[in-house]
Amino acid sequence: MTRESPVDLLERTRNLFAWLEQIGCQGFECGDDDLRLLNGWGQQAPAGMGRESLDHIRSDLGDCRRCGLHQGRNCIVFGAGNPDARLMFVGEGPGREEDLQGKPFVGPAGQLLNRIITAMGLTRETVYIANVVKCRPPDNRGPQADEISACRPFLERQIRSVRPDYICALGSFAARELLNTDRPISRLRGRFHRFGSISVMPTYHPAYLLRNPGQKRAVWEDVQQLMAAMQGTGETNNKLDSQN
Repeated sequence: MTRESPVDLLERTRNLFAWLEQIGCQGFECGDDDLRLLNGWGQQAPAGMGRESLDHIRSDLGDCRRCGLHQGRNCIVFGAGNPDARLMFVGEGPGREEDLQGKPFVGPAGQLLNRIITAMGLTRETVYIANVVKCRPPDNRGPQADEISACRPFLERQIRSVRPDYICALGSFAARELLNTDRPISRLRGRFHRFGSISVMPTYHPAYLLRNPGQKRAVWEDVQQLMAAMQGTGETNNKLDSQN
């Protein structure tokens, strides 16, 4: 008996779902998004056999309607930057300007992030920038649990694709999601943590700094630790906190 490959099995499953939809089966959801997701599963690179491209992840995200945030958005804000970056910034979610332009961190908070990146001796083209959620929450509120859960697989795939050595988690939502903790950002910042094999430095979000400029010194201290670690001179002097 010939053993069926996972890709062949997925193909048969897609065909079965399509046929059940054609005959009017109402027992489960079988729309275009579900069939597209099944198709994407069959195309992802197996572990240890290369990496999934950011273009493929964006294509799989499609015209996402996996949570209610799609109802008020103008643009999906997927991510931007170097697909081979050593440093990845992860923020909370798009704001007004990001929603209009479809690019992360292009509003006032983004301008401050640009200055931070420049002070590190880097450019936006050398790092990768993404958010926990890809659509703007209404009135710039924090993303809700179901919205984060809908976007989390895509963020994880972005991280696996970029394969950064370091992640700078900007703000509470990013830090808590990456580190699986409910500890406040004030207790998480200032030292390295782990996301798998990746070193994570949480710090305050640039939007928070616009409201609380007195915390800029704290962020600069965090950034200096990142710079030293990336240059191979600093992380060994800072305790890696693996507690979540």
